[in-house]
Amino acid sequence: MRDIFTDIYENQPLDPTESARRAVRPILRKRFYRRAHAGEGPAGFPVLIDGKKVATPARRLLAAPTRVLAERIAAEWNAQDDVIDPARMPLTRLANAVIDAVADKPAPVVEEIAKFLGSDLVFYRADRPEGLIARQSECWDPIMAWARDALGARFVQVEGVIYAAQPPEAIAAARAAIPGHETDPQPDPREVWRLGATSSICALTGSALLALALVRGAIEPEHAWTAAHVEEDWQMAQWGRDDIALDRREFRHAEFEAAATVLKLMR
Repeated sequence: MRDIFTDIYENQPLDPTESARRAVRPILRKRFYRRAHAGEGPAGFPVLIDGKKVATPARRLLAAPTRVLAERIAAEWNAQDDVIDPARMPLTRLANAVIDAVADKPAPVVEEIAKFLGSDLVFYRADRPEGLIARQSECWDPIMAWARDALGARFVQVEGVIYAAQPPEAIAAARAAIPGHETDPQPDPREVWRLGATSSICALTGSALLALALVRGAIEPEHAWTAAHVEEDWQMAQWGRDDIALDRREFRHAEFEAAATVLKLMR
């Protein structure tokens, strides 16, 4: 059974665009089970395949801190048809990352998110054209205002793309809102999952502030996703659709939705 899960998870070029670029065709395992469901045990709520435990790539138990999240992960397994396609299982992949990477070493994950606070997407504004400037203000000004009012973090707006240092006190105030930022030898499993989801959203959007606003429930996921693609959407509105970029965005959006789901269920 372990070998089967290793074949499913490892050496798979998950991003379809990247697979095409590398001329790689993933080898997908045939579905070998009848049903996946959520169990219950001392380690939380494991995902069971025909009653058997599932292992992560690091040979750890695939389990969630809540039953509803475990059921959502099991639903991904049940949604597979003739073959098991990891590209269509974003919650499972996020779960593997949380269990295998974030749980043991949350501090480096916190610091990686904090780095974004020094050069966040929403700080850097175009100096032209007027339409793009207005669209950035519409989507990004409320996020900076929320950081100021809710977190006490007064960041500085920058015109252009030249790096400008942000106030250390603003970074410190926002850093305190990152899940799991406090060192704890036995962190709450829910906080670990929230941290993993926050990290994923931060990487996908280029914005720690958008991720933290989602953590706090201050913005809806669809609004955060739109805000993260203001410039890309503007360019396509001017020059036409970029189908390759849209295909990649669709794949990344599934990752984003998985992370947003975790935040919602852990709230």
